[in-house]
Amino acid sequence: MQRTNLHNFAADPGRVGGLAREIAGKRLSPVALVQRYLDRIAAADPKVECWRQVDAERALKTALECEREAAKGAIRGALHGVPVAIKDIIDVEGLPTRANSRSRAAAAPANCDAEIVLSLKTAGAIVLGKVHTTEFAFFDPSPARNPHDVRHTPGGSSSGSAAAVAAGMAPIAVGTQTVASVNRPAAYCGISAFKPSTRSLSTYGITPLAPSYDTPGLYGWSVADAVYVFEAVAPPCMTMRHRIPQSATLSVCIPDDPHIADAIPEMKAAVTRFADALANAGHGVERPASPISFERLFNLQRSTMAYEAGRALRHLLQEPANTVGEKITTLVRDGLAIAPSRYFEERSEIDRLRSTLFAELKADVFLWPATPASAPAGLSWTGDPKYISPWTALAGPIVSVPAGLATSGLPIGCILSARPGTDVAMCTWARQLVETTG
Repeated sequence: MQRTNLHNFAADPGRVGGLAREIAGKRLSPVALVQRYLDRIAAADPKVECWRQVDAERALKTALECEREAAKGAIRGALHGVPVAIKDIIDVEGLPTRANSRSRAAAAPANCDAEIVLSLKTAGAIVLGKVHTTEFAFFDPSPARNPHDVRHTPGGSSSGSAAAVAAGMAPIAVGTQTVASVNRPAAYCGISAFKPSTRSLSTYGITPLAPSYDTPGLYGWSVADAVYVFEAVAPPCMTMRHRIPQSATLSVCIPDDPHIADAIPEMKAAVTRFADALANAGHGVERPASPISFERLFNLQRSTMAYEAGRALRHLLQEPANTVGEKITTLVRDGLAIAPSRYFEERSEIDRLRSTLFAELKADVFLWPATPASAPAGLSWTGDPKYISPWTALAGPIVSVPAGLATSGLPIGCILSARPGTDVAMCTWARQLVETTG
């Protein structure tokens, strides 16, 4: 007899595009759909603990409005009637933004939506509520757990966002990435995510960490789900610009660099399997030596992020004792100790490294392991961001691709990235690469 895994709460929340089409076709009730996820939250969240605040009454009221509109053929957009979970550093009108910090325990409800929330609502999405984040989106952990094994972290900082989708509690979630905070939780939780080109989406209404890196990202169960949501909310400056011509075959590059030498064998094997499948499908796959040092880029990203965080969050040092976590406090102090001259020199060096990489490696898409290993046990450490951080500094879109399970039963994943500004093309490329490999 097969033994039930009492620690596994992973569940497929459904295809985003399919749900939207069913609603538009009057074959699915938005009210029934919202209630389905509320029931799943009631069943699974006592163990996964990813929700900060469920806004059930307002979600059901909005769902009824969407249902009446759909009955008349009045569809707001590509996400009409589809529920979404929002990371709790992002403002939602009528709900407090607590950033998982005791310093914000008495925060008043936000008086307006963040721009990413407005974009989702304009497309017809229904906000289910707020999900947990690490404190101020850094490393002080949240209560959220990995749905594949609740004894493990879901990653961070968008811990609740990834866990909500991976546990079947919402088909869409919004996170943010400053270092690796969208793509790492996606890899650990066995789902997909789309992090757009750095700084390409507005951060209005989002609590800052490091403003030149902070970028909203979207979660879905599969690559098709994640890119569907991005396409639904992408601004006209992306969707109406001249598009890169599409091709039946793509060039894919796996930069070989010592920075990823410590990947566990299962992670290396997953990248090789994906690369072989791409080559067998007719795509060009190359493994050239990297023309830049990814370790250097990782260190530069960490330093420039700290500088910005120190200045964006210096007010936390004035909060009463024991109301702000140790990790975020240390980051602020470290960042304030960095001289402006060093910061500007490091930003310039990042620009030079970016130019060198993309000038010498001409591929359409870049493939890499997402993390050195699967999700660590416990909640005290949200995992290693070092594989994703350099790609955040390179500033292009990053798509998380689930790559199966390790022998432990925990997910492993890869990332696909491309040049900054290729977001719309990347949606097509990512879908194409995943579809052609099955």
